[in-house]
Amino acid sequence: MKHLATACLVLLLLTTTVCAAGPARVFSDGQVPGDRRLQPARTLRDGYHPWVPPTTRKGWKRSAQIIRNQLKVSNGLWPAWPRGSIKPVIHGKIQRDGYTVEKVFFASLPGHYVTGSLYRPRQAKGRRPGILCPHGHWANGRFYDAGAEKAAAQIKKGAETFPAGARYPLQARMVQLARMGCVVFHYDMVGYADSGPLPHRSGFGDVQAVLRLQNLMGLQTFNSIRAIDFLETLPDVDPKRIAVTGASGGGTQTFMLCALDPRPRVAFPAVMVSTAMQGGCVCENCCYLRPGINNIAIAALFAPKPMALSGADDWTIDIETKGLPELKSVYRLFGKAELVQAKCYPQFGHNYNQVSREMMYGWMNKHLALGLDQPIRERDFRPVAPAKLSVFDTEHPRPRDALTLEQYRAHQDGLAQRQFSELLEAAEAGKPSKKRGLAAYRRVVGVAADVLLGSGREPAPKRNRVARGRLAGGGRYETGTLTASGRGETIPWTLLKSEGKSSGSLVAWFDGRGKSSLFDSAGVPVKAVTRLLKAGHAVLSADVFLTGELVPAGKPVTSVATHGSFVGYTYGYNLPPLAHRVQDVLTTVAAHSQEIDSRRVHLVGTRGAGSWVLLARAVASTGKKSGGLTIADIDGFGFSRITRRDDPMLLPGALKYGGLGGLTALVAPSRLLVAGTRGVPKTELDPLRRIYAVSGGRLVMQADPLEFEKVADLILDD
Repeated sequence: MKHLATACLVLLLLTTTVCAAGPARVFSDGQVPGDRRLQPARTLRDGYHPWVPPTTRKGWKRSAQIIRNQLKVSNGLWPAWPRGSIKPVIHGKIQRDGYTVEKVFFASLPGHYVTGSLYRPRQAKGRRPGILCPHGHWANGRFYDAGAEKAAAQIKKGAETFPAGARYPLQARMVQLARMGCVVFHYDMVGYADSGPLPHRSGFGDVQAVLRLQNLMGLQTFNSIRAIDFLETLPDVDPKRIAVTGASGGGTQTFMLCALDPRPRVAFPAVMVSTAMQGGCVCENCCYLRPGINNIAIAALFAPKPMALSGADDWTIDIETKGLPELKSVYRLFGKAELVQAKCYPQFGHNYNQVSREMMYGWMNKHLALGLDQPIRERDFRPVAPAKLSVFDTEHPRPRDALTLEQYRAHQDGLAQRQFSELLEAAEAGKPSKKRGLAAYRRVVGVAADVLLGSGREPAPKRNRVARGRLAGGGRYETGTLTASGRGETIPWTLLKSEGKSSGSLVAWFDGRGKSSLFDSAGVPVKAVTRLLKAGHAVLSADVFLTGELVPAGKPVTSVATHGSFVGYTYGYNLPPLAHRVQDVLTTVAAHSQEIDSRRVHLVGTRGAGSWVLLARAVASTGKKSGGLTIADIDGFGFSRITRRDDPMLLPGALKYGGLGGLTALVAPSRLLVAGTRGVPKTELDPLRRIYAVSGGRLVMQADPLEFEKVADLILDD
């Protein structure tokens, strides 16, 4: 992430040689750590997005759960959206050779309609396999017409055999699958063909949508889940034989649906899954979707069920050598390596042409037990004119309650508020359900917090000591850097110890201006720190991401760069700066708490670092009372006050889960003092008060800022 624009570029030019610089600094003036996070970040169009799968089945099981939670949260589907009964309107049957085509629409949620074409075999008996076909970004989607000139070119290069299939390749796929005996639902992406009035490429890029994790990808994923619900209402569909296949953006919908919904049994995502470009539309990207992973990891969640993939002369050209081996390794953990296959057709550009379709037909025939002779060759057909596929007409107009973008967002705001309120109310319920209610709150908000703050994959930190010496006025100090395997951070730290008998307590003190704030201009610890040292406490501090020695001259960072106007293109691949800061707090404490064999760790955040400390304690909490205090000055900060996409404190999704108060409530029942609350909306802190009221924990809140001497008083009086 180009977190600091010009400032970061300056950092990268500086040497990282470490010199003894006293207790307040690890590096000499003009030198900074070589922290990889200051370098350019991942983007969706990187040439290579690596992912290394676990090597044991137990490791994969744990990793799969973490990834699945990541997908649910990033798509805005955690907690799950309500799914009422499907009441489809099916009309306008068109008779064709061996199959029929019908028009379908139904509400996936109140006021939002899924539209599509239903293809059925004419003379099939009994329940038949159901196949979902999301279409991808072909012009006009389900109504796609390549035109005579492009069709002729496809035939000439051997991509197609028949003019009908060359001109209407999407229809060709549905027709052939129906003739093979499958019930096929070809449905619209949001904003394509009959889907409306919501737009496809806009509407969710503003800060308010980001803070609530409202995104187009989540809506399309939910529509796909509801499309399976629709298939299951049909009397001629076998719910135990559901398959999904789509290409390009439809391939993204295929592997995303198959990662989150257990009902599909066979999958064929075409020309999408790769280690290169990950999906170029806003409907294929959202915040938190791919930090630490790629599309291969998401597709692997389908293991060990049968999945095949096709590639072409596009970003999927290397699928057989980059992607398939990783998928094979996951499937091999189940002893099912033969159930995942991939083949690239490099002679063709981005497509779902007859050659790759016939590969798919064979895969479906085998794994849906259709019993047809192999190989399956596509037959010619008589297309339906796109205009006649439209589901809305004078007798079946678009429903009057169809939501506009503004109405849809208001609906989603209301849903998120209701779901969060229900969690709070359940936690406040009287005995015996109170304990279960608190557990439910911790489960839902805890999973979300782990994703938002990048928890769940913490590697063991490595502590490097650079220098040691004596403090003016008594005591000893050590300085050094911290790293965590695979993440590339370099965190400068300082540990101060008393000369006398240790109290066994560690005060981990973080400040918005960095660790130098605990020292005067001569490098002598400030009075509050000196008092703690004399009482036998060890005091630890560090420069977390974009503070102290990690920025030129220690200047505060007020803005960060994002990739384009859609925040999901940045934070869909990289964690937000705030998440890195929280991780740095956790890494720093973890690396030192055992080092000094402390019985208690007091966690302190001052001058704006209070929010980092609160969130760190929240994601580390187990629901049991910690031995130490948490003292945090939030300096008037609340997520509801953020208005800019480039705000370094922007945490996508924070307001969906109650804001700072809702996330911090996970700290309960540990002892907590929150200062500097003046200016923070009451509604954002209310969840913290309510959860503490029923948890039996001690919470103190004050509007005024927290003086350093007050911090020392609280710890010394404990």
